[in-house]
Amino acid sequence: MRMPHAETLPAGATRGVAVGLFSASRHLLGLDGMPRTTLIEILDAAERDLAHLAADRSPRDVLRDATVVIAMFEDSTRTRVSFQIAAKRLGATASTFSSHGLSLSKGETLRDTLRIFEANGADVIVVRHPSPGAPAYLAGQVESAVINAGDGMHEHPTQGLLDLMTLRQAWAGRFDGRRIAIIGDVKHSRVARSAIFGLTTLGVAVTVAGPTTLLPTHVERLGCTVAATVDEAMEGADAVMALRLQRERMDQGLLPSLAEYTRVWGIDAARVRRMRSDAVVLHPGPVNRGIELAPDVADGERSVILDQVANGVAVRCAVLRRAAGRDG
Repeated sequence: MRMPHAETLPAGATRGVAVGLFSASRHLLGLDGMPRTTLIEILDAAERDLAHLAADRSPRDVLRDATVVIAMFEDSTRTRVSFQIAAKRLGATASTFSSHGLSLSKGETLRDTLRIFEANGADVIVVRHPSPGAPAYLAGQVESAVINAGDGMHEHPTQGLLDLMTLRQAWAGRFDGRRIAIIGDVKHSRVARSAIFGLTTLGVAVTVAGPTTLLPTHVERLGCTVAATVDEAMEGADAVMALRLQRERMDQGLLPSLAEYTRVWGIDAARVRRMRSDAVVLHPGPVNRGIELAPDVADGERSVILDQVANGVAVRCAVLRRAAGRDG
């Protein structure tokens, strides 16, 4: 895998390079390997941020002297906007850039671009990039704290954290003994990987199901089990997460048709009734209505999709404070 302009990622960058942990320099690169105690600490902090946001929407001064740069080298709506809102709610100076408006088009390397951000006073750099391992590589090149906002098909740790937060709310704080079904395009989903790493660390059993062409090779090594059908996966589950079909990452021929995918793998009201009576429905968004989820399921009483969105701001407040060393 190559970065723009022939910057090569180090071997193992996609796993095992400062993964999961907020290191001494406070990077957040993934949930793989993050200890249970750290996960709980971040979720507790996010709950406090959520309560503060609900009580008072005016900006705080927690990060009033900090600069947050949000660098998006892939399209983003929810993640970009929620990081922007979180930074502003904490009183930070926030600047957002995309690859279209930077000197990368003139031949500047990504590493030099981030060093420009750092030289201009960036305390925290939030990075979304199509190359797996790019944030881990960049974390070794700058002194600023680096937060992974999604790197290729590798991880999306803040999405994983907000999913954990949403489930903790729905499950009255208890993870141990729960089971979740994750349905669909697991192969291309960095969301699924972060969710699986976080959930299994907290004691949740994860069952995945989807077309064999959309499951990673040796998917069980992620820490989950595989069901042959969506009905089998959802039977008696405490939650289901439907994944977006990431057609922008797919090769031709992985699916016979969208109609066939919906018939075999789409989640409708009848399939939701296979779960426990208090089970909930999640989706990382954007939802392809009528494909991954039936509209009455996406908008139904079991859906916590809007809770996921609201929790995204709180989680990113907690992560930004921790990255900037203000998590007290």
